[in-house]
Amino acid sequence: MAILEVKNLRKSFGATEVLKDISFTMEKGQVASIIGSSGSGKTTLLRCLNFLELPDAGQIIVGGETLFDAADPATQKERELRRKRLRFGLVFQNFNLFPQYTALKNVMLAMELLAKDKTADARNRRTPDEIEREAKALLDQVGLSNRMENYPWQLSGGQQQRVAIARALALKPEILCFDEPTSALDPELTGEVLRVIRSLKSSDRTMIIVTHEMAFARDVSDHVIFMDGGVIVEQGDPNAIINNPTQDRTIQFLSRFN
Repeated sequence: MAILEVKNLRKSFGATEVLKDISFTMEKGQVASIIGSSGSGKTTLLRCLNFLELPDAGQIIVGGETLFDAADPATQKERELRRKRLRFGLVFQNFNLFPQYTALKNVMLAMELLAKDKTADARNRRTPDEIEREAKALLDQVGLSNRMENYPWQLSGGQQQRVAIARALALKPEILCFDEPTSALDPELTGEVLRVIRSLKSSDRTMIIVTHEMAFARDVSDHVIFMDGGVIVEQGDPNAIINNPTQDRTIQFLSRFN
């Protein structure tokens, strides 16, 4: 059974249709990279998957459960959407850390809030000691064991992004999404963040990565999706899409990186 099924998603802002009938599926443990020019709808797609935007049409199904159906108002209740957002984790382009908190506290905060929620899944009702221990382990996993008490302004961009990755992992999402996680970084810092993302690939972690790093997308992904003008132009095996695209628009896009 597919871990994620996206069926016929559409999203407009005013008269501008940003997503036009988007459909794809993913198996558990797969990594999918979404590539395409700015304005092609990639970020809007991620925001719809995380319910930060609600699609105008279509369905989002995770593990066989229909989390969202634009034709069914029962799937769109805000209280339920807050719970469903926990199925996804999102790492933003610009880190979005809380400047008043240390790296450790940034990772702990969501776990602390969720532990107080009586409706939360049992696995998220952890004690303060468990939360701190897990946050420290996650920061160690992303190579920041020596930076836990630093504030965001004391960290490089790459270090801030690694804190953001640890924070996203803290809530144990079924699907981890990255929205151009290196776009705000210089080449040296880009490498350190990509190494962390690469290290997260495993048989039980499903990831969707919006990226302009073509070599990384080819090497780490199981599936590549090329979007243009709000539609999926071409999708499939990374080597086939990136090395031997068949659609003129894909060829034109990828020629910039050769």
